Amino acid sequence: MDAIEAAQVLSEIGYLLRQDPEQRFRAKAFSAAAWSLALERPDLAALHETNGLTSIEGVGAGIAKVLTELMETGHSRYLDRLREQMKQPAQPDESRLDFAGYQGDVHSHSKWSDGRATMLEMARGAEAMGYRYLGVTDHSPRIKVVNGLDAERLLAQSREMAEVQAQVPGVALLQGIEVDILEDGALDLPDVVLELLDVVIASPHVKLRQEPAAMTERMLRAVSHPHVDVIGHPTGRRPGSREGANYDFEAVFKEAARHHVALEIDCDPARMDLSPEMARLALELGCNFTLDADAHAPAEFAYVPMGLWMARRAGIPQDRILNFLPLNELTDVLR
Repeated sequence: MDAIEAAQVLSEIGYLLRQDPEQRFRAKAFSAAAWSLALERPDLAALHETNGLTSIEGVGAGIAKVLTELMETGHSRYLDRLREQMKQPAQPDESRLDFAGYQGDVHSHSKWSDGRATMLEMARGAEAMGYRYLGVTDHSPRIKVVNGLDAERLLAQSREMAEVQAQVPGVALLQGIEVDILEDGALDLPDVVLELLDVVIASPHVKLRQEPAAMTERMLRAVSHPHVDVIGHPTGRRPGSREGANYDFEAVFKEAARHHVALEIDCDPARMDLSPEMARLALELGCNFTLDADAHAPAEFAYVPMGLWMARRAGIPQDRILNFLPLNELTDVLR
């Protein structure tokens, strides 16, 4: 078992623990250890041989015990117990997904909005991951605290993007936006702006406890918008701390499939949205997906390899995940 496979086991353990409020600190510990594995990709076999697993950042004696069992048996009894306790067992038709085929992330943030790194730093982080493309999708203006971009700032950002592209030619930069889905389902930027962008991610951020019928209409309007490519973190949930929006998921997912709008699996361990169960429903209803880090700093790109288990558990085949497409095919889909 390599570091990425082990990271996915620890990530799932963290996810299951988050569902018990009393286990939130342990959950964060497992997620942090998973992040270290996905980011650094240490030689676990060598560390196991020398009893050095605790030298990995975030890995204490308890997590090292889980890793030791994984190295020796390829299995975790602790994960099995948690799956049984949370009534979220493994599925017989889980898909096989190889992170080596992942071409790039289409959802990231920079200092242009609420990110913690410059666009150049994010592009170099994507290059270090081996990505062929990166969507730079800073926020729209609605939520003032994230310093969102209006049309004028998007134009200024495009000038910087051209400069960054010249410095990081191996990663194609896609200019996009994470645009807010307003309470009535309208979007936070006009069509004349959205139509100029390479990728438009529409996300629910506020008023998530809106009455289900109204929330359904709100989401149906968003997925039928002609310039929307992806619905970002479709419920807005944060496991263990915030319930997501409640709406007619079947109706919205069917409409998303009809309009060829992908649904995101946001791999940020604080979100993990869509859940494997919701993603499985969306798959059955014909949806495609993106698998993104929603990274706000280069190190957060590692959220995808650690969160890959979610798509696998949902049974999503690789050809239904847009991030596995080469650039020319992706741009055709987003066109």
